[in-house]
Amino acid sequence: MVLKTPFFVAEISANHLNSLDRAHILVEEAARAGADAIKLQTYKPETMTLNLPGHSVSKDHKLWGGQSLYNLYSDAMTPWEWHAELFEHALQLKMIPFSSPFDRTAVDFLEELNCPIYKVASLETGDVDLINYISLKGKPTIISTGASTLDEIQEALDATDHNKQNSILLVCTSSYPAEARDAHLNRIRTLKEKFDVAVGVSDHTLGIGVSVAAIALGAKVIEKHLTIKRSDGGHDASFSLEPNEFKLLVEEGNKAYESLGKSSWVTLESENESRRLRRSLFITEDVKAGELATRENVKALRPNSGAPVSNLHKMLGRRFLHDYEKGSPANLECVEFGSP
Repeated sequence: MVLKTPFFVAEISANHLNSLDRAHILVEEAARAGADAIKLQTYKPETMTLNLPGHSVSKDHKLWGGQSLYNLYSDAMTPWEWHAELFEHALQLKMIPFSSPFDRTAVDFLEELNCPIYKVASLETGDVDLINYISLKGKPTIISTGASTLDEIQEALDATDHNKQNSILLVCTSSYPAEARDAHLNRIRTLKEKFDVAVGVSDHTLGIGVSVAAIALGAKVIEKHLTIKRSDGGHDASFSLEPNEFKLLVEEGNKAYESLGKSSWVTLESENESRRLRRSLFITEDVKAGELATRENVKALRPNSGAPVSNLHKMLGRRFLHDYEKGSPANLECVEFGSP
């Protein structure tokens, strides 16, 4: 599968707020905003953690502090029975539906739905057994690199086995919400140079600036969480875009990509009028043959009908060969080059 560039992914995640109708609205809003794909997360709480005391988020976490992991995942999961119709809805709206599986049973389930792409979440980058199992399906695999070392990323890519050519790495700051100063987008270049694969960004900052900057640095895939209204609340709301913001991301992101252009330096066809209006040399007074060219009767003015301004000093102090009217373009052929 060849993905367009840039490829915009609307992450629905927990923003369905346990409502299938709301999940369908999110799919529709993603399409209206111009997303190329929607992404779900496929897990069950028992495949993520144990329902035991102490298996919880740290108390000082900004969003989910102190929550039981089991309860958090129970509330945030996308019910598996929703997947088929959400996938079908996305396809009807000309978007690609895919998901992040969190264990082998999720991969098997998604294979039944003909999931065309797999995403490995940042916290699963170290699960090389899962990554290897995904790679055996031969699908494009997007691997998020949040909270991972370069060695761990190498191990994850090694686990893709024969499918490395279909792998895409995402620069990600695994913090919720993330601060722009922590994005360190120059890591896009690091990943491209070190691993020789396509690179994108999974952006948990507020707004679109970080994602647009990532495109300018070569990001091929842009993943952002989508919600209907942040004020609706939910586990992911505070770092999600609203539909009008996602639409702006797509518009400005595409402009950023188009603006990259070529690295070769040429004057552009669209600049022709500006070049025509550049300064050039003009005779600014009526002059007679034999008069000297001076700064009073030869000046650099617009448009670009005379000689280049760089010829001014070659003309000054030399005698005009003929009579010239005010407004005549000036060039070296207007003056004599014998003794002044």
